[in-house]
Amino acid sequence: MFTGIVAAVGRIEAVKPLGTNDAAGVRLTIGAGALDLGDVALGDSIAIQGACMTVVAKTADTFDVDVSRESLNCTVGLAAPGEVNLEKALTAHERLGGHIVSGHVDGLGTVMRFAPVGESHELRVLAPREIGRYLAYKGSITVNGVSLTVNSIDDRDDGCEFSINLIPHTVEVTTLKGLKAGEKVNLEVDLIARYTERMLSAAMPIQRR
Repeated sequence: MFTGIVAAVGRIEAVKPLGTNDAAGVRLTIGAGALDLGDVALGDSIAIQGACMTVVAKTADTFDVDVSRESLNCTVGLAAPGEVNLEKALTAHERLGGHIVSGHVDGLGTVMRFAPVGESHELRVLAPREIGRYLAYKGSITVNGVSLTVNSIDDRDDGCEFSINLIPHTVEVTTLKGLKAGEKVNLEVDLIARYTERMLSAAMPIQRR
């Protein structure tokens, strides 16, 4: 589990195919940047651009992860060298500064607008319709691994457009600062919203003993 509070911006330094056919995944070597790898062991989880990955090798300042073709097909930002948001898995004694994040990308959104508004930035993203039902005013959404608060929602025929206000600190310390209109972003909806939908829609009788 994660919180969506980015700990460091790293960089994908190398992308190595794990096979020769179209179904093969890749191994990524990632420069950790300011992320402390001292307490990271093989098998630990690190969220990369919002996608939970398993550490398979490491040095003092880099780590490797294997990304399946399925994960590559469902995400963006993991197939080529470039900057990535990094967060180590949550431990029980840490503050939950963002919201509960699983690191499982629910879908891809399209950036409609990213521009300064006063001292902050407005980010507008068009989410797929199947994700839109989980979005709520002042609710939580994860964009490229960053926990953010929804400021407005506009249900459209082609999806659900939502807006977010980014404070200068968030822009400075994440990869969101490089977003441009038309780009795709990884989205993960609030986990509690998913469980709530399941409980309200399931028609399973309660067994009493």
